[in-house]
Amino acid sequence: MADKSTTSKRGTPAEAEPQVPPTPAGAVAEAPAKPRKIYPIVKYGDPMLEKSTPHLKDFDADLEELVEDMFASMYAAQGVGLAAPQIGKSLRIAVVDVTSGKNSEAKIVLANPEVIHFEGEKREEEGCLSIPGFRGYVLRPQFVTVRAQNAKGDFFEIRGEDLLARAFCHEIDHLNGILFLQHLSMLKRDLIRRKIKKLRKQGEW
Repeated sequence: MADKSTTSKRGTPAEAEPQVPPTPAGAVAEAPAKPRKIYPIVKYGDPMLEKSTPHLKDFDADLEELVEDMFASMYAAQGVGLAAPQIGKSLRIAVVDVTSGKNSEAKIVLANPEVIHFEGEKREEEGCLSIPGFRGYVLRPQFVTVRAQNAKGDFFEIRGEDLLARAFCHEIDHLNGILFLQHLSMLKRDLIRRKIKKLRKQGEW
């Protein structure tokens, strides 16, 4: 899910070179953080985005590494949510951070998520990293409770409100092969599709 506070871009941002501060004399330098892989974001038109993902069964070190790469890729693309199909992985897992990396405690991993309760309704503008440059108003629950597993396979429940609830629903939709376009009016949806078709012909998509 795209961060509405940033300007949408059709390209995938390049990974910035990490800035390492100098080590004071006599101090022991800490081991540098492991560089993360930045995945390119799969764009609308790729069949991967419209396929439901299978139940995730293997929770191992490789999955934990993938999760960290997904967070890094999401931040690089200026998003607040990212599902595995958006990086070409048919896995039932997504990551969410509505603080865009400003609060490490806000990082949420959703493996095999399901909405077990929702209430209220709210229509807000929504975007998607896989459909850069386009937004639309989508009606979503104002509050949702999700049951999921973390990267280690532990079950948990979490309640989201407003933007967090919207991000949960948006990413779970991705895991079910549903894009936010499908929540728009037919007129708005067709208009966006025609514009994307034109961009594709021009080699800009």
